[in-house]
Amino acid sequence: MPAPVLVSSLVPLAAVLVSLAAVPLILLSARRPNLREFWTLAAAFAKLALVVALLPGALAGRVAETRLLELSPGVALGLRADPLGVFFALVASALWVLTSFYSIGYVRGAGEKRQTRYFASFAVCLSATVGIAFAANLLTFLVFYEVLTIATYPLVVHKESREAIAAGRKYLAFALSAGVALIAAVAWTHTLAGRLDFVAGGLLEDVALAPGAGRALFLLFLGGVGVKAAIVPLQSWLPAAMVAPTPVSALLHAVAVVKSGVFGVVRVVGFVFGPGWMRELGLDLLLAGVAGATILLASLLALKQDNLKARLAYSTIGHLSYIVLGVALLSPAGFAGGVFHLATHATMKITLFFCAGAIYVHLKKDRISQLDGVGREMPWTMGAFAVGAAGLAGVPPVNGFLSKWLLCLGSLEAGAPWALAVLLTSGLLNAAYFFPIVHRAFFRPAAAQSDEAKRKGEASPLLVVPLVTTALASLALGAFPDAALGLFELARAVAVSALGGGGAS
Repeated sequence: MPAPVLVSSLVPLAAVLVSLAAVPLILLSARRPNLREFWTLAAAFAKLALVVALLPGALAGRVAETRLLELSPGVALGLRADPLGVFFALVASALWVLTSFYSIGYVRGAGEKRQTRYFASFAVCLSATVGIAFAANLLTFLVFYEVLTIATYPLVVHKESREAIAAGRKYLAFALSAGVALIAAVAWTHTLAGRLDFVAGGLLEDVALAPGAGRALFLLFLGGVGVKAAIVPLQSWLPAAMVAPTPVSALLHAVAVVKSGVFGVVRVVGFVFGPGWMRELGLDLLLAGVAGATILLASLLALKQDNLKARLAYSTIGHLSYIVLGVALLSPAGFAGGVFHLATHATMKITLFFCAGAIYVHLKKDRISQLDGVGREMPWTMGAFAVGAAGLAGVPPVNGFLSKWLLCLGSLEAGAPWALAVLLTSGLLNAAYFFPIVHRAFFRPAAAQSDEAKRKGEASPLLVVPLVTTALASLALGAFPDAALGLFELARAVAVSALGGGGAS
């Protein structure tokens, strides 16, 4: 039956292109905001539908693949929807639908300028993100990775204030420098292996690597993907980028940019080096050590932040390294827990950023010290915040508990009690920097306000409905991890393929 195979092979390409095709329509609709936002939502729903269409095949072990352009023998651009790629694309495309609704409410409520450029840049970012997810090889990954860097820049500098321009420059300096390291790593890998395809168990598994060269190559890769993964000491661009509008922060932290970084770490560990070389060269211990240090340092820095988005930013830095640590442990539960945390953290953290944006748009408050009594004014918003905060601290039944449980099991499987200690300590620190916010909101009296400043009730439904939806999704994914989209099953399949070696991923 060649026709179904042909259609299936084109679905990853269509999923990448659908939001890109919406960009000219968004630009041409600049003077008609409702039409412009229709194109945004239509592209978001179409992308999600295309990715969901790939899910049954991924769960059954079938891979949809498209070869786009052969540049030279062994060097081609191609797309491949393996379980890991479908997992990441599913998270990104599902959350983009909610972020699109939220963005409409946010930019209108906050009176943001240059809204057309904002929605067009968002669409390009999601095309690049899905391209990263479905990249069949390192070259395709590199191309989309750099497109994401450039497409995100207009969003970081959206306000065009002095602070925003400085943050944008810092972001580009870090991200483009990382791109240079990644280019060098990809070129060196091709020299060693003669090809660039992602292979379950490691592209370099059968390649003779000198210890010094292997470690140097890994450090180049880590420099390339570690910036977007916000691994210490490559993380300082991320808190600076919080000057961007809140939906952009949600894009950076939950949907696209930083998740592309940790996704890259998963690809490098499980599909480029493989568990054999990671252990042989001691790279697992190196990566796990860096991740553990990042988790603890970021958690301590989060405690010091009064700006709500800054606290959330440092929390993100720590939780990204949960994923890195899980993968570095090279144990089945740890690897699956790291991959699964990519989804659980996304739903919880996007909830918290949505809440921060709703508070800012509705009450013009952006500092934790200003949030006394806000929970009584905005109970749905702060209730959703409480769900996300509890999940990030590892409290059941929110989904963060399940991914952290797997990570803790993975630490024991790997014989790494120190990693278990890091995870448990981080959970306590998460509670220390999140629960006081919830206490302020619900159990402290509201600060006195002028009549002009008083605004009772919740923010616009366009803001509140998405954040309640993501909070409910966090609860549902915790209680029924395989109920709808099979994310838990996909995470386990990724771990089996990456650690088992060989075979189709």
